Amino acid sequence: MAVSDILWPMTGLDIPATFDASEVSGWSDDVDVVVIGFGIAGGCAAVTAAAEGARVLVLERAAAAGGTTVMAGGHFYLGGGTAVQQATGHDDSADDMYAYLVAMSREPEHDKIRAYCEGSVEHFEWLEDLGIHFERSYYPHKAVIQPNTEGLMYTGNEKVWPFKDIAKPAPRGHKVPVPGDTQGAAMVIALLLKRADALGVDVRYETGATNLILEDGAVVGVGWKHFGETGVIRSRAVVIAAGGFVMNKDMVAAYTPKLAEKPFVLGNTYDDGLGIRLGESAGGATKHMDQAFITAPVYPPAVLLTGIIVNKLGNRFVSEDSYHSRTSGFVMDQPDSAAYLIVDEAHLQRPELPLIKFIDGWEKVEEMEAALGIPAGNLVATLDRYNSHAAMGEDPDFHKQPEFLAPQDRGPWAAFDLSLGKAMYSGFTVGGLATSVDGEVLDRNGEAIPGLYAAGACASTIAQDGKGYSSGTQLGAGSFFGRRAGAHAAQAVGV
Repeated sequence: MAVSDILWPMTGLDIPATFDASEVSGWSDDVDVVVIGFGIAGGCAAVTAAAEGARVLVLERAAAAGGTTVMAGGHFYLGGGTAVQQATGHDDSADDMYAYLVAMSREPEHDKIRAYCEGSVEHFEWLEDLGIHFERSYYPHKAVIQPNTEGLMYTGNEKVWPFKDIAKPAPRGHKVPVPGDTQGAAMVIALLLKRADALGVDVRYETGATNLILEDGAVVGVGWKHFGETGVIRSRAVVIAAGGFVMNKDMVAAYTPKLAEKPFVLGNTYDDGLGIRLGESAGGATKHMDQAFITAPVYPPAVLLTGIIVNKLGNRFVSEDSYHSRTSGFVMDQPDSAAYLIVDEAHLQRPELPLIKFIDGWEKVEEMEAALGIPAGNLVATLDRYNSHAAMGEDPDFHKQPEFLAPQDRGPWAAFDLSLGKAMYSGFTVGGLATSVDGEVLDRNGEAIPGLYAAGACASTIAQDGKGYSSGTQLGAGSFFGRRAGAHAAQAVGV
């Protein structure tokens, strides 16, 4: 095979071709580890493999490093007793963190969760050694992300029923010291690039992986394309860290169609599923491809959570104090993915993030019920039941936290539309390649494919759906398992 035979992968659902090493007439490079993509996972894999002594080459399709990571606010979901948790007086243990993450998982992979929890403090220290100094401060309010530089807040459902009864709650959302809700993680990429340069990692921009090269069932190389140039790299291990598939309309339609019904996505141009499809080309299996993080946060302000969220039948279906993507995930399950937030005059404030649509206000609940198309009497009954229990500080149906319990009995009443297609939902995919705890890509029999690894958004690790998501899971797990993949790859090739 000549380098001119290397095929640029097609879009859509197409699986790139693989080539046998015997067909390669010449190699452009010979290295120990190739990493595909320099986001949080790829960067951590690259510097870890290089620190182990491996010769590492990174292929990055974009003109700069970062991928979707640079868009993130900068939360890392970490616990077990980090220095920030200790400094702010929040007791936590690896066992409590493990119990919580297991309870939140659709199909818990116990070895991954256990490794993540038991290694969380060490990973925190590694990130600080990289150059991140998490502020020893705590943000106590209900928010999507800290507005300033506080180092810690609750970013999941730790205090939400039933999870508050399963594991001792602790805040685990560690934010980098960058104010605002976007681009905080860009500083992490800058630090990873600095570390990669010091370790001699070769990063080639505007150069994309096209195909995997196989030999006796093992991955031994990668085809590449740089504008009009093509070539083939000989490699003893390949780590795929090329993002999710939210920008691939055909994959979204096939796997997560509700992601097509939103005004914007949380992703970059290269979140097109290529990494996943490259893994599949070598026999890699996938997991949770039908799941996604989809959200339109109701809060802040937190006072809105004292209201009730009902479906088109007028029934509550989720504890309103849930993390925003858990609430949104349950909205997706309702008839026509339709839902409404109902609050009375005493608790009405406009959302700080105008993502849910204000519909109108009504002097009588019966009028609101009719205007929303809810069957007569249903919303009245639901609101009456909620109000009577809230007046006693109770919520027997969903056990909402006491601080968010308040009767909604002072008219007029307002309704906000949380329905898919009405509220401004955004999201990203969470499914990806099946992997071992060390990032090895697994085939359909659960066997590791020699020489092939995956990490980050193209791999299935901790986050399995939106209902069980906690902010910081993607950056936390991407960096943690990226490190494990890089270390295992380096050790496997004998450096």
